[in-house]
Amino acid sequence: MIDLTVNEEILKKAVERAKERGIILPTFEQMKDPTKIPQAIKEKLKGVGLWDVNSLNLFRITWKNEPKEKGGTFGKVNYFVMPPEITGVKAKIVALVGKWFPTGAHKVGATYGCLVPRLVTGQFDPTSQKAVWPSTGNYCRGGAYNAQLLGCDSIAILPEGMSRERFEWLKSVAGEIITTPGGESNVKEIFDKTWELKRTREDVVVFNQFEEFGNHLWHYEVTGHAMEEVVNELATSGERYFGVVLTSGSAGTLGCGDYMKTLYPDSKIAVGEAMQCPTLLYNGFGDHRIEGIGDKHVPWIHNVKNTDMVIDINDESCLRLLRLFNEEAGKRYLNSIGVPREVADNLSLLGISGIANVIGAVKMAKYYGLTEHDMVFTVFTDSADMYRSRVQEMNDREGAYDERMAERDHHVHMLSQTSDWMLELSYYDRFRIHNLKYYTWVEQQGKSADELNAQWFDYDNYWGSIHNMAPKIDELIRKFNERTGLLKDLE
Repeated sequence: MIDLTVNEEILKKAVERAKERGIILPTFEQMKDPTKIPQAIKEKLKGVGLWDVNSLNLFRITWKNEPKEKGGTFGKVNYFVMPPEITGVKAKIVALVGKWFPTGAHKVGATYGCLVPRLVTGQFDPTSQKAVWPSTGNYCRGGAYNAQLLGCDSIAILPEGMSRERFEWLKSVAGEIITTPGGESNVKEIFDKTWELKRTREDVVVFNQFEEFGNHLWHYEVTGHAMEEVVNELATSGERYFGVVLTSGSAGTLGCGDYMKTLYPDSKIAVGEAMQCPTLLYNGFGDHRIEGIGDKHVPWIHNVKNTDMVIDINDESCLRLLRLFNEEAGKRYLNSIGVPREVADNLSLLGISGIANVIGAVKMAKYYGLTEHDMVFTVFTDSADMYRSRVQEMNDREGAYDERMAERDHHVHMLSQTSDWMLELSYYDRFRIHNLKYYTWVEQQGKSADELNAQWFDYDNYWGSIHNMAPKIDELIRKFNERTGLLKDLE
């Protein structure tokens, strides 16, 4: 749960640090609706780059940033509709776009959702403690970035096999980088390192995305409301929202599906994972290359009882489509089959996990026989900017890309997707997956079996209490800002 008990002694230190650094904190309400951000802050943002290490960029933790690298303010939700010429299905595949967040990935929102409750309650001391961000990629990037904006030191933990771009960028913001053995699937090694830090260092506070409900809550509130707005914008000719497909990872983004079910109770939530590591589908294990969705466990914050389907995705398809979408020959081929060039040029908005999400949405559309009247939503968590080295690696290994290869990749890895490696979950399928949490979280990570049971058997109270916490956190944020006096000085 999210503890909002206030430690006044440490809170005073946090307030003073914020005052010294000129830090004003945005509320959940402002992240959902940037029209509520003070005009003076919007004016100042006109001179700030999207990735600049400037605390004003905390107010750009929203899906509604103007899509430009410097000086942008706010507009409508950034989203992208995948052309049916690419997907091969009639249903609208609609994705929220993560590139236009600070750091170029939506995880910066999840890390804020985890850090800010502890900051405004005095449970984290930015003057003496280091924020530890265990991750398989973007979460530790977002955490290190937010920590620097908020004036505190950070430690990023991620597997050594992640893309070169992640490490190069982290060097500019993280106080310390710790690599762990393996790659995307090696999450336990990350957990083991966090326990080692807890045992040996008194100055660390671990913000574990797989167990921090601030991650789930941020997506429930901010991503969920963004999806609602896009549905209302697109549903002008009788289209209906069918559901959302998201690769698991930390399971935080799945919180938006919980929110959408409050509006559309019959809608579906599908969770994707790599076929090479079929933990949810078959209790299986393995290694895979879909960066950003660490697995071999069920995240503590995954609301499994509200999940309707598991979809496994071949990591080879994700990498082949990454090349198709980012090579010049691939764009020429897509243009030749009716995809406008300006649309093909925007396919760099998809990173590897974003491509996995689209494949999952296509598989869902085929499974249910969806039509042009149906909308399936997903998220482009980051963009191809984090994976240029992966495209170059394929070039080095296989030679130059041509339109013949592009046509093959499109037909084999997108148009030929089928409804295999999927499971529509019964009550007991969900219960089986939920029970897998015991082995990671109770046996290894110190959670209680009573709380595990509460997630399932006291469902409405447990999850409802989390979903109702945003207004309480916002009130603490407003009090924090009042104590610094910085907002009043802007008036």
